Amino acid sequence: MNMEAGGQNYDVFLQEIEGIDDYWGPTFRAIYECNDHVKFMELLDKRIKYHNKEIERMCNNYYQGFIDSIKDLQQVRSQAKNLNDKVIDMHEGIIQSSKKVGNKYENLSESCRIESNITAAVTTLSKCIPVFVAYSKLQKQIFDKRYYPALKTLQQLEHLYLPRVSNLKFFQQMTENIPEIRENIKQVSMSDLKDFLENIRRLSTKIGEVAMRQAAEQQRSNSEVKNLVSLEKKPLTLHSNFSICEEDSTIISKLKEIMIDADEDLSAQQLIDFAPVYRCLHIYSVLASRDIFENYYRTEREKQARLVVQLSTNTSVTFQDYRTYIHGIVGFFVQENHVLNTSHGLIDKLYLDNLWSISLAKIISNLKIQIMLHVDASLLLRIKELIVLFIMTMKNYGYVVNPLMEFLYGMKDQYNELLTQKWIQIFHDILDKENFLPIEVTNMSEYEDIIKVFPFRNSSLEIMDFPKKFPFSAMVPNIYHQVKEFIYAGLKFCEDLHLNETEMETMVQKSTNLLLNKTFTSCLTSLFQKPHLTLFEVIQILIDTSYLEKSSIYLEEFVFNVTGSVFKSRIISKSDGCLFKVARDDAEKQICDKLKNKLDEFLELENYNWTLIEPQGHASNFISDLIAFLKSTIESFNCLPVIILSKNMDILHL
Repeated sequence: MNMEAGGQNYDVFLQEIEGIDDYWGPTFRAIYECNDHVKFMELLDKRIKYHNKEIERMCNNYYQGFIDSIKDLQQVRSQAKNLNDKVIDMHEGIIQSSKKVGNKYENLSESCRIESNITAAVTTLSKCIPVFVAYSKLQKQIFDKRYYPALKTLQQLEHLYLPRVSNLKFFQQMTENIPEIRENIKQVSMSDLKDFLENIRRLSTKIGEVAMRQAAEQQRSNSEVKNLVSLEKKPLTLHSNFSICEEDSTIISKLKEIMIDADEDLSAQQLIDFAPVYRCLHIYSVLASRDIFENYYRTEREKQARLVVQLSTNTSVTFQDYRTYIHGIVGFFVQENHVLNTSHGLIDKLYLDNLWSISLAKIISNLKIQIMLHVDASLLLRIKELIVLFIMTMKNYGYVVNPLMEFLYGMKDQYNELLTQKWIQIFHDILDKENFLPIEVTNMSEYEDIIKVFPFRNSSLEIMDFPKKFPFSAMVPNIYHQVKEFIYAGLKFCEDLHLNETEMETMVQKSTNLLLNKTFTSCLTSLFQKPHLTLFEVIQILIDTSYLEKSSIYLEEFVFNVTGSVFKSRIISKSDGCLFKVARDDAEKQICDKLKNKLDEFLELENYNWTLIEPQGHASNFISDLIAFLKSTIESFNCLPVIILSKNMDILHL
């Protein structure tokens, strides 16, 4: 069937060739598309032979016509040859074109395969890009020490992006590295926490300093408001090392000595960045290890607390050492208070109170041991002021400070003892420099200077012309002034201790009694033991002590004014002469002994004529000197109290 169909097609082609004279291109193209042009050529040759026979037959019939046909055929032959040549050239051109088409087809196939691969690669990369972006973000966050966001990114990477590319080996390795990355973040955050703990240990002193400065400024503001209410109170000014005034009577008056300059714009919490704590807490919370972190943090801070409350126990500890010590403690607990309020459960109130209670017991114990070694009352006062500011600061942060107040109450007794020791030396200096002669003034200015220091009133002395002579020596106003200074110094320690008026009055009464009855009396007793002390100096001392006893009324009024007590305290007992009883007894004994010794000297120096029959009518020189001595002695007794005068007159009578 195919052969018959092919034959029919060739017949058609031959008919077209025979029927068309000039345009055979479509026919030739159809022949070559059938890929069997050789057979067509055979058919064409047959057809040519057939026509040749027909021509020959016709030529026989039509010779002339044949000749003409031959001529035409020859012409056609040349044209057919040209056509054949063209067909052959066209065939070769078609073959070359087919090769080019084949090459382009191969190139097109390769391009399609590449396009398919590119499409697959783009699809895969579109899934990988979020992984790479997340991993790059993770690395940057770790580099920037943003570990908590890094863990969040790691979670997204692990649960969202990596499952999409789980078939790729590269990302399988990344998946296997995630636990290691998480552990590295955990270790690095813990390392940052350790650095933070070391840093805040070094900065505790600075933080404590700023916290105490802020507490002092707050107290200063409160004091200024109170001072506006009490402006009518008269300032009390002293000239000793314990000078105070009413407007400057609180701990804040020593603030510039206690505190060094700090940044006015920063609070104690702003001096340090607590981000490492919060960051590490969040990281351990995300990693389900919060308990481990809390235990570690509390353990380390407890160790630091034990270190911060340690105080040197040698005698060379200075006030600066105390200040650094207190600042370090305040800084530590201010930090913990800030962590308590901002860390959402890292530490709780119970833990912090327990840590403070343990530390406070150790602080008080260390301070007691160290303060017992000090012998300087001024240093003790500065330490007290520092502790008061310490108490105010810790109280502002909600810590219990009652044990510290009790410690200060006990410290008050030691302070009074040190004051007493200091005033012993002051009294000795006054007595050693004193000539024990009545004070003589030559003008009103000198007179008023004495009256301002010692409240002495005598109408006869006031109307007397200058020069005037007081019955007492300079020892009286000097001692009186120093007693007031002692009271001021004692009250200085009571500031900010929240003592009521009765307690302050009792303290002043007790300390002043001890100062006069024991301290000053012992100084007088020591003075009486000195051999160079003359009889008239002893008498003057007795006179001076009597005026000091009388001035106790003014001291009581002074105590009433400075303490504001409702009831006036009594510095001495109601019975006269009991304030310096021991010293007076020693003085009386000294007077008696010196009088006896003087009389014995008179008796030993004179040679009596015990055989004289008649008197000479006049006293001997010995009797005259003795009478003059006794006269001057008796005149000096006029200012003595009646009891003392009677005792000495008995001695003279004997």
